[in-house]
Amino acid sequence: MHIRRAVLDDMPTVAVLHHHTMRTSLPFLPDLHTPDEVRDYFRDHMFPINDVWVADQDGEVIGYTARGGGWLNQLYVHPDHQGQGVGDALLVKAMDGVDELQLWAFQQNIRARRFYEKRGFVLAELTDGSGNEEKTPDARYEWRRG
Repeated sequence: MHIRRAVLDDMPTVAVLHHHTMRTSLPFLPDLHTPDEVRDYFRDHMFPINDVWVADQDGEVIGYTARGGGWLNQLYVHPDHQGQGVGDALLVKAMDGVDELQLWAFQQNIRARRFYEKRGFVLAELTDGSGNEEKTPDARYEWRRG
């Protein structure tokens, strides 16, 4: 596996990976967007304003992370590759060169919450979900270096 900076040509693949992973790994969420809407969002918003990195294995993108403005905005790993260190490698890359990060995780996403807590993220806030488009309770985490 190799972690590399994403290029615009990766955008459609990353969008498909995102949509698939959300549908597969987070079945409690409502399905709000079509694959085309996700691709358009990644093209118009996610890629232009974030530092995006991908985990590449034998030419296949198996995970990605997006960081911007002090936030870890995305970190998703294809379900077939979860639990194999891909998320760890992507998180290390996202934390590189910054002294603090914040992120949101859905409260029901216990696996992600444990993942971040084991890596030094601290729960800062729980919400009822009224502030996210899924209207699903979430948790804000903070991390500070050293």
